[in-house]
Amino acid sequence: MTIDWAHFTPWASLAGGVLLGVASALFILLNGRVLGISGILGGLMKPQAGDVGWRAAVVAGLLVSPLVYGWLAPPGFVTAPRIDAGTGLVVLAGVLVGIGTRYGSGCTSGHGVCGLSRLSPRSLVATLAFMAAGFATVFVIRHLI
Repeated sequence: MTIDWAHFTPWASLAGGVLLGVASALFILLNGRVLGISGILGGLMKPQAGDVGWRAAVVAGLLVSPLVYGWLAPPGFVTAPRIDAGTGLVVLAGVLVGIGTRYGSGCTSGHGVCGLSRLSPRSLVATLAFMAAGFATVFVIRHLI
């Protein structure tokens, strides 16, 4: 195994993790709700009065923030992501993730960030399952196929 040192970004990753942790903590403290993206997006599929605004704002922030970062980052600092898969495989992966979030009663942001910080046993099991499935998938794709 080799490390791609050109794309190794520990400081940017640490900063992103800190921002996500602070945002999650503030969200639960100020709103009393878990910052789980699948739940927020799912709530937009079945809108309730007084509940759409904050959900739409969170989703808009997720869509707009990479554009703002690209605009503010120094020239040459932003690189386009490389995806070594075709469109069909990416769509299939998205569908499988969506199905998994329904079966797991949440996504990695809800369970892994918010649930673990609240010491939720259910979130610990869900996060371990997410990680094990990810490890197994990478192993199969890289070593067996």
